[in-house]
Amino acid sequence: MMVSEVLQQFYRDNGIPENGGSDQDTFVMKAFGLSIKLPNPSFRKKAIHVHDLQHIINDCDISWKGEGFIAGWEIATGLWKHFPLSFISLWAMGYSLWIYPKSVYKGFKQGINSIGVIDLNYTKDQFLKMPFTTLLTLTTKPEKRKMRMKEWSIFIFWCIFSQAIFIGPLIGGLLFFLYLFL
Repeated sequence: MMVSEVLQQFYRDNGIPENGGSDQDTFVMKAFGLSIKLPNPSFRKKAIHVHDLQHIINDCDISWKGEGFIAGWEIATGLWKHFPLSFISLWAMGYSLWIYPKSVYKGFKQGINSIGVIDLNYTKDQFLKMPFTTLLTLTTKPEKRKMRMKEWSIFIFWCIFSQAIFIGPLIGGLLFFLYLFL
């Protein structure tokens, strides 16, 4: 099966607009029990297929449990090098650590043995024309690493950093609110 077919099936199965919503000006994110409508910046539009392919590669749904896994996986594969996409993944990791910490850990653990889709440096058209089995092969590292002291240290660092990304704006907003009304 071709990546284009697998990706379109993923969109249909999950009620996601065609092309992952990359042609829309906004997208809806569910967090804190709310559906939040956010602007869909160009950097997200250009890379949404990468994120969606990572869900497919790892057989993850689009619940926060699945998003937590993917956030951990993305950070372990080095997505943190790709700003501003890294900000989104770190925020998702920070949020997911509160509700599905085990999923974030499992994603990170899987990610240390994977190559991020974004790091393959293929265009969207090249991905879409590729057999899915080829994509699976390209994203699998030949040598397997285990979670040893170095990997645990890196994981803990990213957990702390993701909390700063997640909680920082909340604390900043709270302090601003207190400043205005006290």
